[in-house]
Amino acid sequence: MKLLKTIRADASDTFVFETAAEPGEWAVSGAFLFAGLDPSALTGKARAAFRGGFLGVDTFGWSTLAQVVSVTLGEREAAIDMLAARLVSRLGAPDLATARLAAREEVEFAASLCDHPEGMLIAVSRRHTEEGTQEMFRTLTSRPAAPGIRPFAFLEAPDEPAEPVDLTALAVRGME
Repeated sequence: MKLLKTIRADASDTFVFETAAEPGEWAVSGAFLFAGLDPSALTGKARAAFRGGFLGVDTFGWSTLAQVVSVTLGEREAAIDMLAARLVSRLGAPDLATARLAAREEVEFAASLCDHPEGMLIAVSRRHTEEGTQEMFRTLTSRPAAPGIRPFAFLEAPDEPAEPVDLTALAVRGME
């Protein structure tokens, strides 16, 4: 049996998201936090969480990546219990029994993403369509370094939707 845990490859989550998940938290998609919101109205860190964050169950912080880990049945139940408690304390779920049903569904969905070897990294990409929120999950594997490519070189990703980025505006907002 496998679940997802948050992982922090570098410090970027601490400034990309309003609250960054701590490394090693149980992770779920977290898309339920955006239900009923207009994704086009999201800006800044909330938009970053919508577009590419896994929800850390303990802190309700966000993580860009989650890692597939093996778990026991007891650990899985503990993750469900923790998420249920957070749904009551942070989101006002009517009671723990109701929250536990929702938490179980979220944890089961996260487990369904774990049909990969232990240690595999998973990333999420969300976008709003006419049908609602669409989530895409992908695995990240290391590749042998190709000659002539630096570790942080920019490569074209033809299967990803193009999105214009105004680096100047981002830099100005970062200084405010």
